[in-house]
Amino acid sequence: MKTEQLAEKIAALGLTLLLLLSHAPKVFAQTDTIRVKDKRLITANLKPGLNQYLVYFQNSKDSRSLKFWLWLRDIRLENRNGEKVFTVTQHWYGNDSTSYRSIYSINKAADFTPVYHSETIGKKTKAFNWFSDKILSADTVTNNEAKDFKYDFPFANFNWNLDIETFEMLPLAQGKSFAIPFFEAGMPAPLYVLYKVTGSEVITTLDGNKVDCWKLYNESDYNGRHFTETYWISKKNHEFLKEEDAFGGGYRYKVKMMGAAVNLLPRFVK
Repeated sequence: MKTEQLAEKIAALGLTLLLLLSHAPKVFAQTDTIRVKDKRLITANLKPGLNQYLVYFQNSKDSRSLKFWLWLRDIRLENRNGEKVFTVTQHWYGNDSTSYRSIYSINKAADFTPVYHSETIGKKTKAFNWFSDKILSADTVTNNEAKDFKYDFPFANFNWNLDIETFEMLPLAQGKSFAIPFFEAGMPAPLYVLYKVTGSEVITTLDGNKVDCWKLYNESDYNGRHFTETYWISKKNHEFLKEEDAFGGGYRYKVKMMGAAVNLLPRFVK
């Protein structure tokens, strides 16, 4: 397994140990629960456009190398069958073709309810139609690796693959905590994941601007190891600018590129 894949698996395993909301009332007693039906996400904060992120891994025991990726996430507001939806197209680029993956998601613009999600790694595609009470394989997708898949949800949820976009829509404020029902296709079950606003910090962006940000924090434990994630989201524009994760002597960073970053997609030969 490649380093980036191992790191993603470790982080995901750590997060999946968070308890379901219904089983942990004391933990969530002072927490805002972002249920899908309550429409508490501020969808007007999600800005259409191409966002690019530099993603890199650091192994604290290896001082001579880093692993780098570039993530492109293109958000569009469209009309599908008379309803406004957000479409998010992702391309993840690494140092070789085995690192590449493409992802396409559709969510209702009114409340960010998932409608459709597909992910292609190598030549294998898994595609799903997403509903409030279940998720099904998208049988119209050719060679769908998730053929005949069906899972009935215990509660409605958001697409965990779109966590960056979800965080930009949270009503962030000092002292707030949020329990978000997340599911990622392939997980055993959806989970309510706890995120806390731990304070604020002024950071300097790649274009030299100083931006006041909320710090959103998540932590968990798995197999005797501790995992943390911290996200910096601007107070003024609700913009996801930076992320730092720590797990078992390893670190993952995400930094949003400036708007002048070149869109690589049109330059690839078709």
